[in-house]
Amino acid sequence: MSLVKQVQQYLDLHHPGFKAMEFAESTATSELAAQALGVEVGQIAKTLVFKGKMDYVMIVAAGDVKIDHKKLREVVGSKTRMATPDEVLEVTGYPVGGVCPLNLRQPVRILLDSSLDRFPVVFAAAGSPNSALPVTLEQLRQMTHGEVVAVSEI
Repeated sequence: MSLVKQVQQYLDLHHPGFKAMEFAESTATSELAAQALGVEVGQIAKTLVFKGKMDYVMIVAAGDVKIDHKKLREVVGSKTRMATPDEVLEVTGYPVGGVCPLNLRQPVRILLDSSLDRFPVVFAAAGSPNSALPVTLEQLRQMTHGEVVAVSEI
């Protein structure tokens, strides 16, 4: 079963009414996803995984912002580095470019950057580099049990 179908199965079971979307073209970057969806780059909810001193942390942020490592260190309590593609796959179960913040392989602290609050709907990846899941920041918070924080440079 494809990862997008697994995400949809998870949604059907835990969050009925949400629909993962699949595209013929790549949505692996914020720019490509925005193009495929016909929305602003900021409306793409990019999902990044960082490795702290002991644990991994996932950040979901607007596609048009950069993560402020100083702010991230303050929130996490230690210096972080970007996880490698292999680490991302191992921790989340999803490949880079398609990381869905739901139905993760391992429990991970999830930070939802306040940059997402600028848009009524944002689009997170749904398990593959050609998928999207339309959600609001509040829905994402409820679905992921994530913490809304400010860790980006806007």
